[in-house]
Amino acid sequence: MNLSINSQLVAADIEGSTTLLELLRETLGLTGTKRACDIGECGACTVLVDGRPVYACLTLAHACAGQAVRTIEGLGAPGAPDALQDAFVAEDAAQCGFCTPGQLMAATALLAENADPSDADVVAALSGNLCRCGTYPKIVRAVRRAAATLRTQTHG
Repeated sequence: MNLSINSQLVAADIEGSTTLLELLRETLGLTGTKRACDIGECGACTVLVDGRPVYACLTLAHACAGQAVRTIEGLGAPGAPDALQDAFVAEDAAQCGFCTPGQLMAATALLAENADPSDADVVAALSGNLCRCGTYPKIVRAVRRAAATLRTQTHG
């Protein structure tokens, strides 16, 4: 099967029951996408498939054939973090950091659809991503900060 992962074409020979999470972590070594609940309850494995947030633990890899998958490794670059990554650092929104990749990917999808989200918009968009540290107010501030930064960059 062929798919694009972080803008790189990938050919993978996998079993039909292989989840996207297994493909990413075990086959491709992209361990930024976290394995936690394995039942779609926590959001730690959130990635984008054609721009939509999905739980990689519940998504069969074969269902992504021909689609664009974006993981946390595809957000920003070494020495050039994405606006969301910068905002998470500035707002101290990444306490233990385990949920952060999933939170960032869900927030990326939100900001692609809504350049000026309200607090309620952020809470709704990230409601499927749990944070055991309880840093939700900081995450909301970080997403809103990144949105403001991106609007400024877009509109000068």
